[in-house]
Amino acid sequence: MTQDVKEIFASGSAPGGAPPAPPAPPAPAALAAKVRTLAPTMTRSMQRVAEAVASDPAGCAALTVTGLAELTGTSEATVVRTARLLGYPGYRDLRLALAGLAAQQQSGRAPAITTDIAVDDPIADVVAKLAYDEQQTLADTAAGLDTVQLGAAVTALAAARRTDVYGIGASGLVAQDLTQKLLRIGLIAHAHSDPHLAVTNAVQLRAGDVAIAITHSGSTGDVIEPLRVAFEHGATTIAVTGRPDAPVTQYADHVLTTSTARESELRPAAMSSRTSQLLVVDCLFVGVAQRTYETAAPALAASYEALAHRHRSSSR
Repeated sequence: MTQDVKEIFASGSAPGGAPPAPPAPPAPAALAAKVRTLAPTMTRSMQRVAEAVASDPAGCAALTVTGLAELTGTSEATVVRTARLLGYPGYRDLRLALAGLAAQQQSGRAPAITTDIAVDDPIADVVAKLAYDEQQTLADTAAGLDTVQLGAAVTALAAARRTDVYGIGASGLVAQDLTQKLLRIGLIAHAHSDPHLAVTNAVQLRAGDVAIAITHSGSTGDVIEPLRVAFEHGATTIAVTGRPDAPVTQYADHVLTTSTARESELRPAAMSSRTSQLLVVDCLFVGVAQRTYETAAPALAASYEALAHRHRSSSR
């Protein structure tokens, strides 16, 4: 499929010429995750609105659009734009979600907080804070993950002749994790961290193949370039990224968004982004294993058996 044809399908209409149905707004539980994911890409005024609704959903749910604009020192237009960027058709829909989120928190659910690690923190506190942040990151990613996009990606992977996965640094480790999982169920998969090899391999892809780019920032050139080449050669392309509007997504047929904890001096983004990326990778793998169970199950059993002797304790 050519790029032009892909763009027609991506921006076109439903069968029969009808316009595509608008995406459903995020559930209340996904609102805080959406704010954390999108805040870095917002203007400062939109960030003030987003931070206000995430930190005090009950208070903001009681405000009119004018009231929230006055509270955040912004304009009514900024409030509406923020609501739409967060996935709601308008401010009224955002207020309903805020009311729902407030009700959930009042029923006993812990508020979403971020705990920074200090240089002089005892190791027990470091463990507790890291565990909390990891749990929050996983919960945010699960709440914000588009299961329609995920299902489409699983369908493409299950039928792929070959899958290439691109990632650099910590994302490269995640790419390797995905490929070794796919290999164990009998699928052909390659992980590429060398940008030159990634591009030269992408040239060989075609319709029926899949290319996956894993990049938290969504702007890593060494990952974007091979995905673009794969896209232009007709492969089905997937982006796993923390920025749903990042440059990598313009070459992705399917976008799977990850969440991340707030970056700090002792906790770089690569740590929490890796956690959420691994969750998405596991979701992809399990979905593919389900779709290909008749061949995947024997392949897994064979790989376990092949390695079993390495795990048995010595009788001596």
